[in-house]
Amino acid sequence: MEFLAEKIGMSRTIAKPSIPVTLLKIKPMKVCEVLEDGKAIVAYHQGKSLNKAIAGQQKKYNLDKEYNKFATLEVGNTQAGDLDLSSLESAKRVKVSFNTKGRGFSGVIKRWNFQGGPAAHGSRFHRRPGSIGNREWPGRVQPGKKMAGHYGNEKVTVQNEVVSFDKEHNLLVLKGSIPGFNGAFGKLKIIG
Repeated sequence: MEFLAEKIGMSRTIAKPSIPVTLLKIKPMKVCEVLEDGKAIVAYHQGKSLNKAIAGQQKKYNLDKEYNKFATLEVGNTQAGDLDLSSLESAKRVKVSFNTKGRGFSGVIKRWNFQGGPAAHGSRFHRRPGSIGNREWPGRVQPGKKMAGHYGNEKVTVQNEVVSFDKEHNLLVLKGSIPGFNGAFGKLKIIG
């Protein structure tokens, strides 16, 4: 069973010992068409995008205007209609996939935890990478060399324990943290 979720943020439980938790809001989705192997085409609301292709899908599956995005997920439904969330009540562990926070073009100190040089006067080696090795042979930079570059905004999958699920508000509470910023959009899958 797979679901789409939005990260609300982090909090703590009141019980002793208190544990850090992450709150996820499960997106309300409609199953449009059930495919083979337990998969289905689902529709959900995300932003305000609308074009002729989306309008055609909405007409084909008899959907409201708010359902403007489509995805293929593993579902427990056997026929079209609202997505069945009952499996989340008995779930113990989930696998969560979100994109990490994007940090843009970052230097080697932030990206790879390089140490950096002395900050004193006369030093011209503060936050720079230093020598990258390799002389006449092989005469090029080796693949995988740790250098400055794009950092973050990559898909990361983690496993978390389920603390509770509020069916009325579609709120899932997971133990520990998950990648991504507050408001990030990702996928979760029940594994136990």
